[in-house]
Amino acid sequence: MIFRQLFDSVSSTYSYLLASRQGGEALIIDPVLERTDRYLQLIRELDLKLVKAVDTHLHADHITALGALRDHTACITVMGEQSGVDCVSMRVADGEKLTIEGLCLEAIYTPGHTDDSYSFALADRVFTGDTLLIRGTGRTDFQNGDPRAQYESIFNRLLKLPDETLVFPAHDYKGDSVSTIAEERAWNPRLQVKSVDEYIALMANLKLPNPKMMDVAVPANMR
Repeated sequence: MIFRQLFDSVSSTYSYLLASRQGGEALIIDPVLERTDRYLQLIRELDLKLVKAVDTHLHADHITALGALRDHTACITVMGEQSGVDCVSMRVADGEKLTIEGLCLEAIYTPGHTDDSYSFALADRVFTGDTLLIRGTGRTDFQNGDPRAQYESIFNRLLKLPDETLVFPAHDYKGDSVSTIAEERAWNPRLQVKSVDEYIALMANLKLPNPKMMDVAVPANMR
């Protein structure tokens, strides 16, 4: 399998390019608009055909490259069925399969950070968007976020995956690039709560500033 983890330092966003073989169909997850030329260059260098571009949720900290990649490659743009984004041509529901030649990802509805958040599981790994981060979790204080829903998504969906499952999030602010389900269960400070009410209280007291790009990114990504 071809697997590339790509980083946008401005928004601390990870994007992921996947294909089963050189010369085959490819899929990209959470691409950033300003990195479009790099994605297209890598796709050319690896002799791939981009057929699907996926966003795990409506991003507030960067503008998505879904529209730009669709214009350059005629790829199918994909988000969860709860998303109201204009440029999406395929919407997936919980439990549905997202396939390209040689690869199959399962869509897992994991709301909480936003009400349209999805994770995507592929054999030995899961792409968790902003729901489960490395030693953290996505904030729940805007875009219809809900800490109770996020607790359910993490504890009753993602942490039920096999312990050795690799966790690849959409962001990291400390330089970590990958974790595992077992590691996060044991060492993620936000997951050491005794109850859903304790998690709700924890998330309610984070007092985080809004993302710098929020007022620009959310309307742009809706379009």
